[in-house]
Amino acid sequence: MVCLIASQGCLFDIETVLDYGQSILNVAQALVKSLIEHRPITTKLLQAQMNRHFHGTAAQGKWQWKDAYEAVEVALILYLRQKGLSENPLEQLQLLQSLCPTHTRRSEEQLKLQQFSTPLPLAYLIALAGQISSNDLVLEPSAGTGILAQFAKLRNASLMLNELAEDRRKILRRLFPGVPLFQFNAEQINDYLAGQTKPSVVLMNPPFSASPNISNRNSEATARHVNAALQRLVPGGRLVTLTANWFSPQNLDWQQAFTKMQETAQVVLSVGVNGKVYSKHGTQMDTRITVIDKVPADSSDIPCIHQTLELGEILHLIEQLPQREPWHHSTGTVQARTKKVVTFSKRIVIAQPEPVSELPDVVVLDYELVEWNGSEGLKDALYETYHPQRLRIKNALPHPSLLCESSALALVSPPAPTYKPHLPQNIVTQGLLSEAQLESVIYAGLAHQQFLSGSYLVDDSLDNVRVAANNEENAVRFRRGWFLGDGTGAGKGRQCAGIILDNWCQGRKKAIWISKSSALIEDARRDWCALGGSEKDIIDLGNIKLGDPIPFSQGVLFATYSTLRSQKGGKSRLKQIIEWAGIEFEGAIAYDECHSMGNAMAIEGKLGMVAASQQGVVGLRLQNALPRARVIYVSATGATKVSNLSYANRLGLWQTGDFPFTSREDFVESIEVGGIAAMEVVARDLKALGLYLARSLSFEGVEYDTLEMLKLLHLCRVTNKSSSSVTLVAQVAVTTQI
Repeated sequence: MVCLIASQGCLFDIETVLDYGQSILNVAQALVKSLIEHRPITTKLLQAQMNRHFHGTAAQGKWQWKDAYEAVEVALILYLRQKGLSENPLEQLQLLQSLCPTHTRRSEEQLKLQQFSTPLPLAYLIALAGQISSNDLVLEPSAGTGILAQFAKLRNASLMLNELAEDRRKILRRLFPGVPLFQFNAEQINDYLAGQTKPSVVLMNPPFSASPNISNRNSEATARHVNAALQRLVPGGRLVTLTANWFSPQNLDWQQAFTKMQETAQVVLSVGVNGKVYSKHGTQMDTRITVIDKVPADSSDIPCIHQTLELGEILHLIEQLPQREPWHHSTGTVQARTKKVVTFSKRIVIAQPEPVSELPDVVVLDYELVEWNGSEGLKDALYETYHPQRLRIKNALPHPSLLCESSALALVSPPAPTYKPHLPQNIVTQGLLSEAQLESVIYAGLAHQQFLSGSYLVDDSLDNVRVAANNEENAVRFRRGWFLGDGTGAGKGRQCAGIILDNWCQGRKKAIWISKSSALIEDARRDWCALGGSEKDIIDLGNIKLGDPIPFSQGVLFATYSTLRSQKGGKSRLKQIIEWAGIEFEGAIAYDECHSMGNAMAIEGKLGMVAASQQGVVGLRLQNALPRARVIYVSATGATKVSNLSYANRLGLWQTGDFPFTSREDFVESIEVGGIAAMEVVARDLKALGLYLARSLSFEGVEYDTLEMLKLLHLCRVTNKSSSSVTLVAQVAVTTQI
């Protein structure tokens, strides 16, 4: 029973409690080897090391994923101790951060106390802003796993640490033996440390809106942490804090707090940090760095940069900071000094190297065609076990998990393919793409060899497309697209990367990857690198200023749908992308999570006409602007209703001779009349044309049992857990047979 409840962060067995800090350190020592060799710390590796050193699995309650992520942070600290900082620390630390797994699971304690550690590159900038020397005494009031403290230690400064969470204190004792370590609520750190030596520098990343004894969110928490630390700081000292972006002198809610602060201290820098720096920690929240010197301010004006900037830009600002007062162990008064205003004159972006991936041993993928025997071997069931119906690829490995297909689609065969992709030889020999995933690359290439019948005219707005008359000037032909409708577990991202890689190997080294969230760029990098590409090949459009030319001659341009639709002052992301790609662009455009473009046309609603969504409209404009692009639609839920499929104009469902619909509106109206059965017919026809595949994980062989909710509620009551824990307890209970 104890092991079961431990998965919620409640209890650990005695052996784990006694050895927790050392166990985390042991895991970190194993992981740091990967960092030194510049190898990614995979989830599989992390899980194996946690199981080994905690003598059991997370499902048994021996450890939590929060513990695993903190072991990774300790590994980063150990790396810094062994290797130190390079000549270009920011680039070095960003690379290290990219080798770490993304935090995808959170514990109740982490959410309650808002335990989000400082990302490594950001911690470096915060410490750099502190201008720390070996003479300093540095206090970290919310020390966490000690990342900020480690950067102070690299400067040979003396340390004082405070951490409320018991497990994190155990880690800190192992990492910083002999360093004073306190366990107070840092909102009252000055009161608790009365009589202790005052620090000359405070580096802090406090909870943004959480207090230990308050169940609801407390918006005053940040101000309390900062004020308490400022009171503890020696006169002339410097405080550098990371807060939520809303804790800003320009925020009307906090102007009074900052004005009062100016009576005894002076804000010398306040700048927003782009939220993507936290993507490895499983969030995209914008943050803010504030630098405060404890000297009387000579003006009521508070310097503040409202924008959220990239790390390279913030480095430029930190390098302009005024030198702080030297610390002489004195409590005497400090005279006001003339303020030096940190200016932000232009955007300084860390240069991203030109993508240069060269893939060796590229071969033409060969395969054998097989005859399809209709319903032979099919079962009388809703789903059928999936195998490629028309081809067999020599030496290709089956998908790691069993796949299935709906019985309706299983009764239809795609055409015999003629297209042969160009891929590195190890893609097949090492099983980097399974046979089912390679089939997608083949059929996508087959579709992209074709053009929709007829020619079309696109107006200047890129919204209106009509069939062109014979020899009409400026008429274009649209390349046919392809739809991947696989469910979770089939590896849609890996298949997208495979299709782009096929084009890359044939000289088309520009591609566009559009997805729902900026955090998914890490998934795109993971899948691209897994096939032999370089992380530098993935270009984050968010790093390039709106309106500026994209300064790369090749690469995979990653953008979100919300970025795609953004525009300001006559400049637009859409125009920026089109100018980079060029009107003759023939590379791939992957619309990942393409259902985000649903409602790309105005429809009749219950209360009148509903306007088309801007995301859908801009997604269509990009397709219309680049007629020769190789479009891939990717979604397990391509359309919840017929009108939501209106973004998929490259499938040729309307205005072509393949289907009997003269316009998009005609298609929507006709299929809506037929209901689900008509939609199923469309899906079957698309598969028969080689334009659609939809597989999902099979549940064959999976065993399950039914649990009564009253028993689970009783279990939660016995263990003092809230009813909100029922879901996760149920998941564990299924496998442990309560």
